Formats: sequence, structure tokens, C-alpha cells
Amino acid sequence: MSRVFSVSRSGYYDWLNRPPSARDIEDERLKVAIQAAHKRTRETYGARRLQKELADEGFDAGRDRIVRLRQELGLRCRQKRKFKATTDSNHTLPVAENLLGQEFTPIAPNQIWVTDITYVATLEGWLYLAGVKDVFL
Repeated sequence: MSRVFSVSRSGYYDWLNRPPSARDIEDERLKVAIQAAHKRTRETYGARRLQKELADEGFDAGRDRIVRLRQELGLRCRQKRKFKATTDSNHTLPVAENLLGQEFTPIAPNQIWVTDITYVATLEGWLYLAGVKDVFL
């Protein structure tokens, strides 16, 4: 094999047993930091934003170096997509009757309650938040 690549056997074994360079060691430290930042930012930061994030942590690395290390790690950022409402108002399911007719003036507690529900995006997925309020208060 050394003849195919035109290198001496001693040169090949010297290269094979050579200790990692300071740059290789720093690249490994940077790879760990890149993976942590990539996960922490929900895989949305590209090289430029990741460079600033890493600089805040004390890592001095150029954008091209971060691009190269991300490619070696197989990391790609997710593209943000426009939120699309999925509520279907054209259906044949029963709809609750409007009992108040927009008249929100109760004369005592516990006569009119209002509710709402919303979705909150978290690192673990969507959470559903429901609120209930007595209009009298």
C-alpha cells in the first residue's frame, strides 16, 4: 500500500502513530460544544448564529471552521416554517349554542364562566393550556 501512495513504510507508521495535534484536540472540544449548542437551540441556528453563541461561551472559532465541524458531525439546522392553522370550521359536527348572545353582565358570581384553550410549544412537544374565568369577578 505504501508503494501505491508513494510513501515510505516508516513515514506511514510515523503518521499513523502520531499524537493528535493541538488543533485536532481543540476541534474535538469544539465539536462537543457545537453539539450541545445545536441541541439547546432546538437545531435552528445556522453557522453565523452558532458562532456568536459559541463566542459567548468562550470558544473562538471562525464560521468556516464551524461549518466544517458541523458537516463532520452531520448536523443541519431545521428550516423554520410558517405556522399553518389546522382548524376546520367547515364540518358537520355539533356546535354548542351561544347561550349568552354577547351579554356579559352577570348580577351574581358563578352565573357566567368563560373558557379558552391554547397550545404552548415546549422542548418536549405541545402542551395544552386551558383557562376558566368567572365573568363576575
